[in-house]
Amino acid sequence: MLAIAALAITSCGDDDDAISGPDLSDNQISGVISESKTLTNDRIWNLQGRTTVTSGAVLTIEPGTIIKGLPGQGANASVLIIARGASIQANGTAAEPIIFTSIADNIALGQTNGPNLNQNDRGLWGGVIVLGNAPSSLRGDVAAAQIEGIPASDTNGLYGGSNPADNSGVMNYVSIRHGGTNIGEGNEINGLTLGGVGTGTTISNIEVVANVDDGIEFFGGTVNASNLFVWAVGDDAIDIDQAYSGTITNAGVVLGDISDHAFEIDGPEGSLNGSFTINNATIFGNANTPNGEYADYRSRAQGATNNVYATGFKSSSDVELDNNGVAQNYLDGDLTFSNWVINLPSGVAAANDIFVEKVGCAQNCDDEDDANDIDENTITSFTSDATQWATAGTSGGADLSAFSWTYSNATAGLGF
Repeated sequence: MLAIAALAITSCGDDDDAISGPDLSDNQISGVISESKTLTNDRIWNLQGRTTVTSGAVLTIEPGTIIKGLPGQGANASVLIIARGASIQANGTAAEPIIFTSIADNIALGQTNGPNLNQNDRGLWGGVIVLGNAPSSLRGDVAAAQIEGIPASDTNGLYGGSNPADNSGVMNYVSIRHGGTNIGEGNEINGLTLGGVGTGTTISNIEVVANVDDGIEFFGGTVNASNLFVWAVGDDAIDIDQAYSGTITNAGVVLGDISDHAFEIDGPEGSLNGSFTINNATIFGNANTPNGEYADYRSRAQGATNNVYATGFKSSSDVELDNNGVAQNYLDGDLTFSNWVINLPSGVAAANDIFVEKVGCAQNCDDEDDANDIDENTITSFTSDATQWATAGTSGGADLSAFSWTYSNATAGLGF
């Protein structure tokens, strides 16, 4: 009997050794994170509901960590918020990216891709929102505003301030997939939302795949961003608002079957002006989408878009100035373009023909006063001017090798 008991004890010990490791029941993050916390890469973490890292706390995420968002609509949407004064330290690597995805994704620990979802699986959870204290041109010149996608009752959703060098941490080699759930009618969460984020923050090597709304949206702020890749989102790939005044360097966009614009760019909403810069971008169109435009410049947009290569778009796709304010900024030299190379769609005679102005007498020549029309004396010659910066060709734009690590490249065979 003693021998049998000893054997049983030994066997139990062996079983404990076999299953030793992290307690996988302790893998959920939710609610308010008010003390610094580390998400380790030895387990898959579940993100449940609105989860907020509050001022003074640091959320560190190890390379190779997988975070899966649970489903939820409205105020219960699963979203990670880095509030003003908080910090995220998500510093992945090309070999071990940090992955945000849906609980429906069967990606396993140690993997970078799961085979059961694709670029058309959208809205399965929320997204990632980083908020800071950098200047933003807000309507009414208020000191701070509530970020879209977060209920107005949650004051951790405020962004904006007076510190252009504000530091919200690091996001590097991060892939965000299958998000964008609704919190209300027409109010979806972007893949990555950056509200009032300052230059002290590092945003680099970011991928967003299959989001319902925009891929990456900048609401004001000054942060610089590099190596951004967006595939198959439901709205715009890269969206700029509220006088964002940083520089985006090396961006890639592949439009999906329901995508809208590669770039949608708005200007200031208050008296504060700010000028964006986009350097080196390659944008791939999609013949199947009913929209699928190159870019839309709106609402007094101010900035420069340089060295863009565009291919695969429809003959009806365009780059447009769509209101009086943005056209006036173009006339005044506050909105500029340089070195666009267009792989011409069938039916488009010259590269400059894709640059059009959607306002002014050339498009609306009735005798009625229309606030959206440009005065006849200030109608731009946007299309003819584009011969100075747009040429036909089959190369240029971004360094696509920077995106070889992405889920998009692995699953779509993009050949980067």
